[in-house]
Amino acid sequence: MQKRIERKRMLLKDKVAIVTGGTRGIGRAIAFELVQNGAKVLFTYLKSDESAGIILDEIKELKGEAEAIKADVRLFEDAKKTAEETLNRFGKIDILVNNAGIIKDKALMMMEPSEWLDVINTNLTGYFNMAKACIVTMMKQKSGNIINISSIAGVIGMPRQINYSSAKAGEIGLTKSLAKEVGSYGIRVNAVAPGFIDTDMTKDLKQKDELVKMIPFGRFGKPEEIAKVVTFLASDRSAYITGQVLKVDGGLAI
Repeated sequence: MQKRIERKRMLLKDKVAIVTGGTRGIGRAIAFELVQNGAKVLFTYLKSDESAGIILDEIKELKGEAEAIKADVRLFEDAKKTAEETLNRFGKIDILVNNAGIIKDKALMMMEPSEWLDVINTNLTGYFNMAKACIVTMMKQKSGNIINISSIAGVIGMPRQINYSSAKAGEIGLTKSLAKEVGSYGIRVNAVAPGFIDTDMTKDLKQKDELVKMIPFGRFGKPEEIAKVVTFLASDRSAYITGQVLKVDGGLAI
């Protein structure tokens, strides 16, 4: 068993990763999974210094290396600061996981323009900002790996999520376009499209029982199940995969 664990930790040995929105839900699971696979991780957070500190302590207990930075991905200067801090601390950027996001669900007729913009600016412009902040470093390295956490909402659309579905569909377009643009530099760009996952974002859904009935697996997914797919895409096991959208949804979009 010990040998199996050690092999797992070697999967991303000496790789350096940025994970945005790394203190909760899917982002937290991704940060831990990357560390457990040998990566050095810098994760961003927007609000809770306490949560970030707890995660850093837990990673230290795993004998992993991590840093946290308070940054708003909506602001390019914060994205640039995040990339610079990663280079100062670890000397390179191998992996960018664009994960930070918000939801403000409402029917279109009731949605305020500010609620549209807030979601677009975080979930789509934030991904652009982070990719732009990291891409020159990756091009100079002639290597890099960008993984965008999209959503099944961006693939099939969801009612009362016009802003969220639009942003997530935009992330898929960003993924495919950038993959074509930087493939010759040895940089891969892929997206993961989770279905309904048990996180803070979904715990209070009023129609949860009805949604479960739509899923062939009959349950919501776990953040760790998304994190394992991200690790696969971040590793050399997916070395010839780029520009793809991997749906991890229990069959919801079949």
